[in-house]
Amino acid sequence: MIKEQITYNDFDKVDIRIGTVISVKKNEKARKPSLVVEVDFGSEIGIKQSSAQITHYYNEENLKGKQVIAVCNFPEKNIAGIVSQVLVLGAIDADGKVILVHPSQKAENGLPIA
Repeated sequence: MIKEQITYNDFDKVDIRIGTVISVKKNEKARKPSLVVEVDFGSEIGIKQSSAQITHYYNEENLKGKQVIAVCNFPEKNIAGIVSQVLVLGAIDADGKVILVHPSQKAENGLPIA
């Protein structure tokens, strides 16, 4: 189902950026399997962390160094003892597994998505 229509001004409020994953570890306290991901968004935003339920397809070996796309202007949220500072974006398949969204080629950390 398509969500309610928004205006360009609504979309323009969302700060979506490209960043590079610099560290990954399991969120041991999470009820559902989750990873704590640290992402470098460049000098303007810096390094931010997120707790993400992305363990079906991703782990420390295949996620570290990968570029991701994230919403950077949500308020911080405590998720199972981890302060989640950004929302890493992904598509959710019919089984609830997350497939991360990422740039098709290497891009500068911090570049905004328009």
